Amino acid sequence: MQCKPGGNVNTDMVNLSITEVYELSLDVLSRNGFSTAHAKAIAQTITAGQRDDCQSHGMYRLLACVRTLQSGLVDPEALPIVTHPTAAVVQVDAQRAYSLLAFQEGLPHLVDKAKRNGVAVLAINNCFHFSALWPEVEAIAQHGLAGLAMTPSHSWVAPAGGTRPVFGTNPLAFAWPRPGPYPYVFDFATSMVARGEIELHRRTGRAIPEGWAIDAQGRPTTDAAAGLAGAMLPFGTYKGSALSTMIELLAGPLIGDWTSMQSQAHDAGKGGTPLHGELVIALDPNILGRGLAPANADAAEAMLDAISGQGARLPSERRFKARAKSEQEGVWVGRALYDEIRSLGSLKTQG
Repeated sequence: MQCKPGGNVNTDMVNLSITEVYELSLDVLSRNGFSTAHAKAIAQTITAGQRDDCQSHGMYRLLACVRTLQSGLVDPEALPIVTHPTAAVVQVDAQRAYSLLAFQEGLPHLVDKAKRNGVAVLAINNCFHFSALWPEVEAIAQHGLAGLAMTPSHSWVAPAGGTRPVFGTNPLAFAWPRPGPYPYVFDFATSMVARGEIELHRRTGRAIPEGWAIDAQGRPTTDAAAGLAGAMLPFGTYKGSALSTMIELLAGPLIGDWTSMQSQAHDAGKGGTPLHGELVIALDPNILGRGLAPANADAAEAMLDAISGQGARLPSERRFKARAKSEQEGVWVGRALYDEIRSLGSLKTQG
């Protein structure tokens, strides 16, 4: 770890290698009571977020993980239970632990079933969830499959035209396998922005842009704290509301799990991470492509090249560039956040 260099030394930032991010995350999670299996799974995802310069899904999330554990909400040791109701479906009950270990346990079964049947579904139930979805669809694409993932959260988002929260931030992620090291990936909240972005604005005293949120009285606001106390807004107004509704239904009642409103009610003001389910779908181009896999792949590449070839940016390109840079130079973390995280490493959850 080192301070940020320059003509004037900036002691507000510290530099960490990717290994140091992982080791610090693992230490904090372990010391606060997470089992080794859960701590490793969570630390891997947090490290991936920090590595790709996704600040709201990086080390900042350690604070919420520990807070949720200390609140007594999340089970830090429960092992996932995997079942196979049909040839194309795998279900994993996370048993009120975080979702990441459940996904790791379910992924090999999802991949195997997709390659046998052309399409397969992984339903993760009864899980606490805080993480970005792009690491999961990227993992699917690494097996030559297309992947789709979605999940609700807490009811923080008002529908278009409304003033009271109904939806979660309801992320939707997709990955398409490509030649080379990176797939085509998008991962976005169906709200205007991830809630963590507003929380980071509040922590640093910055105003949020117009259109992100409304206050508790339903009035537009640029005050981060007021927006967090009121309601976030969907992107694309009614289109965002429709996508949010779809995700609530597919990743909630369809798989026998909670909506964002149910998750929020269960939290009862404790401020923990959401408790609900996750729907993950994998599709095999080799089976679904009518025996034309090489031609289909060429057509896909021609379309993607037509986008980037005219100077338009493909989703995730910023993350991939940040990933390459981080692997060479490490990552920069705010000193205040770093010190707060370090202090958690010296504590243990009390009985």
